[in-house]
Formats: sequence, C-alpha cells, structure tokens
Amino acid sequence: MSSDIGTVSSSKNFMGLDENKELLEAPAPAAVAVQETPAKKPGPEIGESESCEDEDGEAMIQLGPQCTLKELSEKDKDDESLRRWKEQLLGSVDVNAVGESIDPEVKILSLAIKAHGRDDIVLPISEPRKGKAPWFTLKEGSRYKLIFTFQVSNNIVSGLKYKNTVWKAGIRVDNTKEMIGTFSPQADSYSHEMQEETTPSGILARGSYSARTQFVDDDNRRYLELNYTFEIKKDW
Repeated sequence: MSSDIGTVSSSKNFMGLDENKELLEAPAPAAVAVQETPAKKPGPEIGESESCEDEDGEAMIQLGPQCTLKELSEKDKDDESLRRWKEQLLGSVDVNAVGESIDPEVKILSLAIKAHGRDDIVLPISEPRKGKAPWFTLKEGSRYKLIFTFQVSNNIVSGLKYKNTVWKAGIRVDNTKEMIGTFSPQADSYSHEMQEETTPSGILARGSYSARTQFVDDDNRRYLELNYTFEIKKDW
C-alpha cells in the first residue's frame, strides 16, 4: 500500500508491478564512488541548515535547533513578514494551551481502505495484532485508496512521512515512501488520502503477504509501526 487533503490521485499498479508479471525484487543499485570533502565545523550556525541521513540512508535537512511554540511565537516580533508566516503556519493555535514541549505528538486515529464498488475496510489499529491471521483481503485487479486520519499536539510536526514495505515468500516486493507534510497542533484531526493503486492479478499475484507500515517525521520520530499480513485473492 502507498500515503494533505486535496491531493490529486493517480492510478498505478500495486507494488509497482505490471499484471501477470512475476514478483521479483529490484536489483541493488551500483556502487557510487565517494569523493572526500573538506572537514566542516560541527553544528549549524544560526540560519544555516544541516544535512543528515535517516535510518534508511536518505538525506534529511534539519533547520537548526527546535523550540517550543511559545518560543517560536515570541521570536522576531518586529519582522512583519516572519509574523505573517508564523500566523499562517500556526493558524488559530493557542500557544499557551499546548504547553512548552519541544517534541510534537502525532496520533494515528484511523486507517481505512476505500475500494471501488465496496464498503470501506476500516482497520482497527488500536487493537494489538495477534497471530498470523491476515489483517485484510484485497481482490486481484481491484482499485483502492488508503485513507487515514491523525491528530497533532504539543508542537509542529515537520515532514511527516508514510513508509510501507511488503514481502511475499520472504522476497521484498514493495518499498513505498510518501511525504505527507508539515502540520501544526490543533484540536481537529487531519485527514490524508493516498494515491489510487491497483492490485496485481494472476496466479503469481495471489497469496499471502507480510508488511510493515510506519509513520515517521524528519527527526526520525516513529509515531506508529504496524506489522501484519494480508492476502490477495481471486475475489473478495
């Protein structure tokens, strides 16, 4: 499965595979020569950004030290353009009500699969996964979208991302990563709709799959991790 409201959906094949093709893992990328660069002074200066890598080796940008929302609202009050930017970012957030926590809190409230011609499949994420029973079943060749809602509190969450890895018979067949966005804390929940996907069809596509879904941010905070199995069948 792949993941702000209003995103234009586009159809693509499930797990990047064409129908009736064998499930094969993509070859590893060729080695790239690394050129030495001059030593750099530790830590960014004020106004500078620092590049680092997440747990998957992907580059991330850290925009200086974090601060609480109260500290952010108090900074550079005489800068009109910055004040307007902060108003747009924070909206109607009451900075005195969210406390003085540096770390944001993101709670995934619901996950649902919306398939054509069928009622939504609501996945009970609050319940612990027990045993190896499949969490859900998809029909081969069917089109569907993943929809989830979440709530942000305490502080701004920067670069919230959805990651999903799928295996079949021990072979990795999909590794999806999608940027969701940056969100300020608010009482109302946010909703996000993923791009439409199509499950593969054919005898090779049918069967049981194992998967791991994660929601993380730019600072590699992990807000949810789900390990589960699902099936693709000839019919629902």
